[in-house]
Amino acid sequence: MTMPADAVRIYEVKRVDVEGAIVIDGFPSVGLVSSIVANYLIDTLEMEQIGIVESPSFPTVSLIRDGNPQHPVRIYAGRPKSDRSGRVADKIVAFVSEFHPPPNIIHPLATAILDWVQEQRCGLIVSPEGLVVEPSTQPKPRSTPRGDAPKLSDVKIYGVASTRRARELYIEPNMRLFTEGVITGIAGVLLNEGRRRGFDVLTFLAEAQADYPDARAAARVIESINSILLRTPLDPVPLYHEAERIEQQLLLIQRRAAEKGAADSGSPAVAPMYR
Repeated sequence: MTMPADAVRIYEVKRVDVEGAIVIDGFPSVGLVSSIVANYLIDTLEMEQIGIVESPSFPTVSLIRDGNPQHPVRIYAGRPKSDRSGRVADKIVAFVSEFHPPPNIIHPLATAILDWVQEQRCGLIVSPEGLVVEPSTQPKPRSTPRGDAPKLSDVKIYGVASTRRARELYIEPNMRLFTEGVITGIAGVLLNEGRRRGFDVLTFLAEAQADYPDARAAARVIESINSILLRTPLDPVPLYHEAERIEQQLLLIQRRAAEKGAADSGSPAVAPMYR
């Protein structure tokens, strides 16, 4: 039976207990902030793939890693070893994709993700986002010396939550409240649906450049997720440089996909993938 173009299905390839998990939305955003954040956590926490998300509207591509084909949208799960107090930290789930979902699939995709998250009794969703800034207000990070710690504190970060409880618990004590503006895409739908359902959805917005992947903005979000939700120690220097490495991988994937027409031009599209 043929799936409708806007249909979305989630398939579990491995059954894992993710009750109470923090779920990361890793779909591309401004500066690829969300994609870099999700991939960083997947790599650092050695998360394993537990599922895929499928839709006829997704790009007709296969991402190859270690000789194995991977779907455009994947689900990973894992957990930090411990937090500063020594106890086992929260479970982490990440939805990740290297491609922007087409507009017609955004609402059903976000709804399907939230349905699955609630069915699995996960704790909350975090949607990292980039907040567009003028080029003059934030220098490109390319000139940062390899051994120096970038000033992540220079990148302003804002937050918004779908529920009053989440806003008072996570946003107001830790960052500026995002009071006026528009949040689009997957994050926007998740916030609206979270408010309607009374489910906690957090969006962390870091100032980012729109014309290139912004590793410094992503590192700022990772730092905030780490200190607010995970409480595991991370050195900001390797944090930034690892985010920058992922940035370059994602940028290469998108460039190659654009050059080859994302496999729809009749010739094979070949690009290395990060995860």
